[in-house]
Amino acid sequence: MKVAVFSTKSYDRAFLQEANARHNHQLEFFQARLDAQTAPLAAGYPGVCVFVNDLLDRPALEQLAQGGTRLVALRCAGFNNVDLPAAEELGVVVVRVPAYSPHAVAEHTVGLILSLNRKIHRAYQRVRDGNFSLQGLMGFDLVGKTAGVVGTGKIGAVVARILHGFGCRLLGFDPHPNPECRKLGLEYVPLEELLARSDIITLHCPLTPQTYHLINRDALQLLKPGAMLINTSRGAVIDTPAVIQALKSGHLGSLGLDVYEEEGDVFFQDLSDQVIQDDVLARLLTFPNVIVTGHQAFFTREALQAIAETTLGNITQFEQTGRCTNQVRAQEVVKPAQGG
Repeated sequence: MKVAVFSTKSYDRAFLQEANARHNHQLEFFQARLDAQTAPLAAGYPGVCVFVNDLLDRPALEQLAQGGTRLVALRCAGFNNVDLPAAEELGVVVVRVPAYSPHAVAEHTVGLILSLNRKIHRAYQRVRDGNFSLQGLMGFDLVGKTAGVVGTGKIGAVVARILHGFGCRLLGFDPHPNPECRKLGLEYVPLEELLARSDIITLHCPLTPQTYHLINRDALQLLKPGAMLINTSRGAVIDTPAVIQALKSGHLGSLGLDVYEEEGDVFFQDLSDQVIQDDVLARLLTFPNVIVTGHQAFFTREALQAIAETTLGNITQFEQTGRCTNQVRAQEVVKPAQGG
């Protein structure tokens, strides 16, 4: 199949080309994000391949359909950036990568927890400046602390297993309890109770209408003073201005983000010689108890290999049969889903 691949970096091209040796699709790579303005680039391509910050709203999908596109292949698990009802109306099939390497995201999550707790990011800069003082770098033992895992799908379950190894008490919130997490001793509780009891809260739920701004001002007021919040799921699961207020007041002890609600114009780019125009993000970056990474939790060799193979496998299956096991349908937007 002739496929237009959007939002590509050198590593995307390398892993997709390696996997394509087994599928023989005609891949055309574009650096541009896919949206209504760039969709005409895909005219004449039966398939497009997109990533997390490509915007496939109704105007973009209409442009794609008019140009002959029949398949949108997401090279990610999330599908909140696609207007699925519009895609179905237009006869465009949407497929995704439901799982690639839950270990990649889970390990990055725990890396954020350890770095924030032991102030490794601050210690690194101090030592490079010749400052070996320990003042302000005190952390806490993870053993015996309560960790709340919101979304206990594939990724959340791995996070729970790692934190169990540290000796943490585990709480969970998910519409679909995971038996594997229960075997670890994880206790499922209502979200309000999880927020009130946890020393660490880590988010692994998908972005749906039900989880949009799940962590808002009211939710933040339930937290223990000094609690840690980690988000490696989707940026809009938290209300960022509300989180900033909680940081300013000192009620929220620390924050680790690998995702950001307005990341589309910033992440995956080198802006080091520019002034960041997003005032909310710029404010976040001023806090000493905040670590922001640029949506890199997925970024391991194993994950990229799995993403490329599954993505091209989805395209092959659709080309050969007209359907795909990993198709995403509109009803999945409103149906409760596990994190992962």
